[in-house]
Amino acid sequence: MLRITLDVCASALLVLGVLASDNGLARVPQMGWDNWNAFGCDVSEDLLLGTAEKIVQLGLQDVGYHYVILDDCWSAGRDDNDTLVADSEKFPNGMAHVADRMHDLGLGFGMYSSAGAMTCARYAGSLGFEEKDAQTFASWGVDYLKYDNCYNEGQTGDPLTTFNRYKIMADALNATGRPILYGMCNWGEDSPWKWAQTIANSWRMSGDIFDTYNHEDVRCPCSGDEGINCALPGFHCSMANILNKVAPFVDKGNPGAWNDLDMLEIGNGGMTDTEYKLHFTMWSAIKSPLIMGNDIRSMDAPSLSILLHAPILALSQDPDSTPAYRRWRHRNAPAHGAGPNETQLWTQSLSGGDRAIFLLNLGDENATLSTSLADIFFDSGGARSDEAQMNWDVFDLWANRMSNEVAGQVVEANSTRGVNITSTYFNATEMSWADGLAANDSRLIGQWVGQMTAGMDWEVEVEPHGAMAYRLRSVGGTSRKRDEL
Repeated sequence: MLRITLDVCASALLVLGVLASDNGLARVPQMGWDNWNAFGCDVSEDLLLGTAEKIVQLGLQDVGYHYVILDDCWSAGRDDNDTLVADSEKFPNGMAHVADRMHDLGLGFGMYSSAGAMTCARYAGSLGFEEKDAQTFASWGVDYLKYDNCYNEGQTGDPLTTFNRYKIMADALNATGRPILYGMCNWGEDSPWKWAQTIANSWRMSGDIFDTYNHEDVRCPCSGDEGINCALPGFHCSMANILNKVAPFVDKGNPGAWNDLDMLEIGNGGMTDTEYKLHFTMWSAIKSPLIMGNDIRSMDAPSLSILLHAPILALSQDPDSTPAYRRWRHRNAPAHGAGPNETQLWTQSLSGGDRAIFLLNLGDENATLSTSLADIFFDSGGARSDEAQMNWDVFDLWANRMSNEVAGQVVEANSTRGVNITSTYFNATEMSWADGLAANDSRLIGQWVGQMTAGMDWEVEVEPHGAMAYRLRSVGGTSRKRDEL
């Protein structure tokens, strides 16, 4: 019944001539899990279904992680009719069976192909077979397509060439009559943030992420602001590298079409807890898709408490918010042989007139950071703006993180039931993120830590590789001095 309903909705959209980014999907950034970061080519039916069950049991589904995405290496090539065939050893019951099991759990099923002659692992690609492959995916009950860029046979090098190549699959997916979220993965080549909004629900803006904080790697040659004109995005890109690359064009993401900073590495062990918090905070604030990339079946308590953290997820899933943007970036010479000192201020507009701010210390030593309302509301006129003359309550967005003890109880029980998590856990299937924000649900707002007024500096010490995240909420007062009569 669910599949029939989705098909009817999709047909109605197609009658209106709706493009891929207007397929009704990803109105807020998509959430889910992909096997590649943790497992690479080691894929199977058991892995997908076991992971799906864990996503449900650990409460991840109920906060919004919906898609279970099968990445590369699933195919056995094409049959005599040029139809893609699944590897029968890895998927003995076929892909339709996997999709049906996902749907029975209330999850969406995602698959992978490449806009090239081969996938990145050298399996059959979809270049030249777009219509046939789209129909095959739809017939299996696929809800999401991650579409890569390997072996594209030279059909790249300028925006129009790449646009046309990816548009063929967008049109083919729409023609199936099934709503299939379209995630382009062309690594930022030919600047997809300039043109992908009319054909895709998201586009990768950088080379592949690697589970490291800020390690330089020749295989990821572009860094910082030069990433906006990066001819070779590469791979093994650090988290901080990707964050700095996206800064100049965060505004290109909008409902139904998002900058994709690549999958989350939380839980894979290459970064510290502090670094994973920064990773999760900024991916949410910039409104990148939140696609988990760890082994959910062996989830540890700190990773679960990050991935379930409601005040940060509320930044991502707020339907009226916009992607955070970088207000300033300060870089100084390193001290005492440490790495470069770098601090940043990012700010984000939220629903209801709220504002979020993020004070980042990307350096290797503790840093005292400060900001003011004039700084935060610079785009509105700085100190002269009405916002800078108002009083704002400040809420720490990480203060009420689920404790490792409680998260460990969830992991041990393999369920959120019977564990006292009501003060920190927000079930978005019982109340939507939008309704929760409108109702001022305290689990989404953070912990009150003070007030900002005109002319004052908000000062905080931020640990190395860390971020302090705050929600600002107007209290309706003003600090503007009245003129004397």
